[in-house]
Amino acid sequence: MAIDTMSEIPSYETITYAHPLPGVAQITLNRPKARNAQDLQMTYDLNDAFEQAAADGEVKVIILAGADPHFCAGHDLSGDSGKTWADFPQVNTWGSFDPPGAEGRFARESEIYLGMTERWRNVPKPTIAAVQGKCIAGGLMLAWACDIIIASADAEFRDPVVEMGVCGVEFFAHPWEVGPRKAKELLFTADWLGAEEARQLGMVNQVVPRDELLATALAMAERIAQKPLFALKLTKEAVNQTQDAMGRPNAMSQVFALHQLCHSHNVQVHGIPVDPGGLPKGMRGRFVKKPASGISE
Repeated sequence: MAIDTMSEIPSYETITYAHPLPGVAQITLNRPKARNAQDLQMTYDLNDAFEQAAADGEVKVIILAGADPHFCAGHDLSGDSGKTWADFPQVNTWGSFDPPGAEGRFARESEIYLGMTERWRNVPKPTIAAVQGKCIAGGLMLAWACDIIIASADAEFRDPVVEMGVCGVEFFAHPWEVGPRKAKELLFTADWLGAEEARQLGMVNQVVPRDELLATALAMAERIAQKPLFALKLTKEAVNQTQDAMGRPNAMSQVFALHQLCHSHNVQVHGIPVDPGGLPKGMRGRFVKKPASGISE
């Protein structure tokens, strides 16, 4: 579904793709009834959309937004919307998601959680996340994959995964985004982080009134789009390489292994990949075994 010019607009099931300004592509999460929770379809829709924007020579800046009322409630724990792994082309080399136990889960999460987010983080064009309302767990990963985060004043961020017996989300950028001490506090307590405090910590670039969020993101994208594309690409590469030289990829890879250890431990002790003691009432039934796909998470 490749596109050669900005006049050709691809369509998707779970997101929208548009060119609101010259040189700007806007990807919008569009599952508002599910609070824009990221299911399998959205994962692969997003990956295709980012690839479309990256390949389009007329696009210089990419905005990632969420349909109201919330940016993203995280990974969809309610199921896969009737889709199976066979419905999507795998992009990593770990192989099938079908083997039971740790093997299938590691392959699955290596691709759709850690691997995809890292791919989006490394798209060689500036990306801006426009975040409003709730941004939870997997929603953090989507925002953190972007180069710039603009938040509405009512935006709130939270990673409650430790409550479920797992050491934080798969793309473990917490210490890089808010510093090690605040990262520990947020993970240990599962407390909400408000937009203004997130700005003070350096995780968020700007905080604006909710009704000005998209306009602010578009105005910044328009300014950035005036710059030469090659210079923008190399500037992003320079900053990313500097951060990576500090050990980010190795640290995140090691934490991903700890994340998988948590899942395996919980399966051995509780029979499901999370600790049921931290699950909201009525959610345990969603973590059930499915044929040929390991355990749904």
